[in-house]
Amino acid sequence: MRLAQNRSLLQLTEDRAKRDIVYMMEANPKKRDRVAWSVIAVVAVFCSALTFSVPTAYAEDAQSQTQRYFSLFQSAFNFILQNYVDEIDPTVLYEGAMQGMFDALGDPYSTFLTEAMMSDLNDTTTGKFGGIGLYISKPLPDPKTPDKRLYVEIVSPIEDTPGWRAGIMPGDQITHIDGEPTEPLTMDDVLKRLRGAPDTPVTITLLRGISLVFDETITRAMIEVPTVKRAMLPDGSGYLRIIEFTPQTVIRVREALDFFKTKGYKGLVVDLRNNPGGLLQSVVQVADLFLAKGVIVSTKSRNRYENAVYQAKQDFIVPAGMPVVVLINRGSASASEILAGALKDNKRAYLVGENSYGKGSVQQILPIGQTGFKLTMSRYYTPSDANIDKVGIAPDLEIKEPELTPEEETSLSELIQRNVFSEFAKANPNAGAAQIDMFVRGIKSVGSPVSERVLKKMVRNQLQRTTIAPEFDLDFDLQLKAALEVLAGGQFTALVANASSVYDLQAATASAAGN
Repeated sequence: MRLAQNRSLLQLTEDRAKRDIVYMMEANPKKRDRVAWSVIAVVAVFCSALTFSVPTAYAEDAQSQTQRYFSLFQSAFNFILQNYVDEIDPTVLYEGAMQGMFDALGDPYSTFLTEAMMSDLNDTTTGKFGGIGLYISKPLPDPKTPDKRLYVEIVSPIEDTPGWRAGIMPGDQITHIDGEPTEPLTMDDVLKRLRGAPDTPVTITLLRGISLVFDETITRAMIEVPTVKRAMLPDGSGYLRIIEFTPQTVIRVREALDFFKTKGYKGLVVDLRNNPGGLLQSVVQVADLFLAKGVIVSTKSRNRYENAVYQAKQDFIVPAGMPVVVLINRGSASASEILAGALKDNKRAYLVGENSYGKGSVQQILPIGQTGFKLTMSRYYTPSDANIDKVGIAPDLEIKEPELTPEEETSLSELIQRNVFSEFAKANPNAGAAQIDMFVRGIKSVGSPVSERVLKKMVRNQLQRTTIAPEFDLDFDLQLKAALEVLAGGQFTALVANASSVYDLQAATASAAGN
């Protein structure tokens, strides 16, 4: 009887607390925190009394375990707040507890968002913020790989931004920001240091490959995130570069396709390289422009109401017989992988490039006052029912950039440290092909093992740091060249028909590995 009464009182207290918390979310924000801590204190004291009076009942009732932990947390929170040797801001305890809770998930995509991070997220969503233009990630400590350095990793640079013009590449790692090591910094700390007022400098130390280390001083600018670029290729094919999936992307893609139609395009290259993803609804709308029917993507969650299957509608504007090649690389993630997987599994496109990043989960952002959190709510599956999380999508035709040998990395690092490329570009801002060839031959003549192609590309990158990037680059882009060869080969229909689905490729890989 006493246990029933205690539970009844506890439920009544919880109900009142919930009503007060709802009120706090809607009422005057200045009163909200004061009321919140009053409610928490009352509930914590009451729950603490129950904890000591009926511990056996809690142990026996498995359904009460969640409530028990919640009560213990409230008791500890309130005790620390009132008894710690120094007076402490409750915000510090709140944010620390929230960060610890999300870190415990071991999911880099589920994170607590401080007020500053929510503000940064809003800046990114609106498309304007002061910074250098990099999509980054920060790995969490993993006991399975204790020796892994926790540097900031570059997912991809945003085109036509200071970071992109500096030649920063996907896979580069930032080891220092203005001389400060990045390993102990949180993602919030990193963003605060990289972002800032336009026209202010920041120096980052980059690790490329195993041993190529160099500094880049970059002047911040107002970053306006682009979504789409378009151009006609020399062979008469359209070139569609989708940089990110935002609410505006489908509009810009439609405009690009209308443009190609006026030019009489005979093929299409969709470039998803270094596209970090974006909105699920946006990529579904874009895929709809290519597909007359079939599944685009499905999402599966532990909760049935989160499950969904997105089907193509009769909204396609790319002609059914139009050859389509999709370019992907290790910087192609999330929504860009959804598009690549949808077109591949529906036999609508041929994939060229490198294995994609492998982010096969869907997050939702939920605000809590001025803070909030991002939580993985489901995983997405390609039309062939393959989840590519931590695996990625393999291209039908693999074309990789040649990797530097240790000797080449050492030589290139020395050239960068000596400012060889930047000094040449500064002295010869309008250098032509003949002048660049002569400069590169001079470097080779003194014994550099780096290939002429890589050296010329380094020079080109320096010369373009202060100019608008071209839509495409047929001089150095091996993957785009390969895409054009596929379109010109006369076997496109057979290539697409014989290409394996994402699921079949994963099954074949697992079988070959003996799993």
